[in-house]
Amino acid sequence: MKKILLLTFGLIQTLYYSQTQDLASLASGEHLGMNALFDEKDNLYGYVSLYSYGKLGDHSKKFEYVILDKNLNPIANKEFEGDVTAGGYLGYIDFRKKVILRPSSLDYSMVKMKELFTPRSMEIDLATNTIQQKAYYDYDNGVFKEINQPKNWKEARKENKEEKKEKGYNYYSTVFEIKEGGFLALEFNDYGKYVSNNALIKFDNNKNEIWRYKYNTSGDKKNSEKINLIDKNEKYIYFILEKKNSDTKSFSLLVLDMQTGKEIAAKAIAGLSDDTLDNITSFSSVTRNLDNDKTFDDKIVILGRNYENKLGVGFARLIIDKNTFEIDTKKINYIPDLSSYIPKIDKLGYVEKSYHLQPRDVFFLKDGSVGILLEKYKLDFNTGAGKTTDLVYVFTDKDFKVKGAKIFDKEKSLSTSDYLFSQYLNDGNDVVFFFRDYQKDKETKQKSWKLFINTLINGNFKQEIVPISEKDSYAVIPYVGKEGYILLQEYNQKEKFNKIRLERLNY
Repeated sequence: MKKILLLTFGLIQTLYYSQTQDLASLASGEHLGMNALFDEKDNLYGYVSLYSYGKLGDHSKKFEYVILDKNLNPIANKEFEGDVTAGGYLGYIDFRKKVILRPSSLDYSMVKMKELFTPRSMEIDLATNTIQQKAYYDYDNGVFKEINQPKNWKEARKENKEEKKEKGYNYYSTVFEIKEGGFLALEFNDYGKYVSNNALIKFDNNKNEIWRYKYNTSGDKKNSEKINLIDKNEKYIYFILEKKNSDTKSFSLLVLDMQTGKEIAAKAIAGLSDDTLDNITSFSSVTRNLDNDKTFDDKIVILGRNYENKLGVGFARLIIDKNTFEIDTKKINYIPDLSSYIPKIDKLGYVEKSYHLQPRDVFFLKDGSVGILLEKYKLDFNTGAGKTTDLVYVFTDKDFKVKGAKIFDKEKSLSTSDYLFSQYLNDGNDVVFFFRDYQKDKETKQKSWKLFINTLINGNFKQEIVPISEKDSYAVIPYVGKEGYILLQEYNQKEKFNKIRLERLNY
């Protein structure tokens, strides 16, 4: 699923009318926001819209959810009692086909600082239109306990301080239910400057321990082991294992049997620098609004920056075969791989006038090729403001070799990014992505916003430009819609107007 970056600008004028819905009329509470819901296969299911009715008691607030299908028809709604510290919720669909409302922000205004606590997630059963607190478990040295009331932060800090004084470390654990059945738990001892005695534990549906995989058993300030989960299925659990010895790191693929916890494979990952693998493993190699990994039936594909001597010099791709555990690493560098396609690029990804190519999105297409969307960006160190200009789409083939690049001219703007979001088309074979630009009309010389709709179908680009203008204090937020559509949210806070509509794309 592509993560969405919302940007506000004026009214769309020239898209074809389709389904509409007024969010303000769906409930009488204060509208907190809405977000898209995707099923387990990353297909759009619909949307969830949230409303607040204010404080109920010392620890609770009254909320309401409204579920819309992908055609904007309301299909479920219900008022519910949430934690007083919840400022809002974002929804997602889990593997059980339940809608989970996860707190998206904290509200400090209705509780004393010493009583602050982390709000809990809620769980909606669409089949019965019922809602309850999502079940969470605390696991402590062999004992499961359901968490009914979270401790406030002050109590938790006090307990941690007392435990550290008594034992010399804090014991931490986390438990999560898995679609393959049962639970997985991670536990470790935190000594402050390092952790040790880590274990991954598998439990059955009745919370009986099945197996335990121990690692980092003698971790200290200089030596450590970390495992990073990258995929799992009914047969295997796939990790990247990082071992650190003083300043030296090594990375390997670790595969455990889901039923027994035994090691099935442990293979060193070669061909990429430690900094590159460290970056890929932590999934921090690209911007926060970018999915940089994708799993297919038989392969795991991960993309990140390529580093040499701690400097970002390009991009790296890691592919793991889920059945044979073969590992394939490839990299492309700004110089020489992109120098034929992007003018004035240097070895660190800088182009003209000190703009840097910042990753905005990655497209893993069904034929094995990868598309990388970049935006020219620079930070004004005097004002702290960001500036952006052109976008660049880099084509690679299934072997991660550069086939070309297409530059989308865009005016300079004072923004972090003018890129909006993307959607896969035609069962993952093609893609459409959206960006905005504030352009001057050649005849009137007046500037106005324009929406750029870019489709890549069968390797060919097509672009539609939609004029945008401001009107009557309304704002329009472009948002992801069902395949072949874009959703537009028209908003006016003073008039309590909040209409969403689906518009068909012209491709």
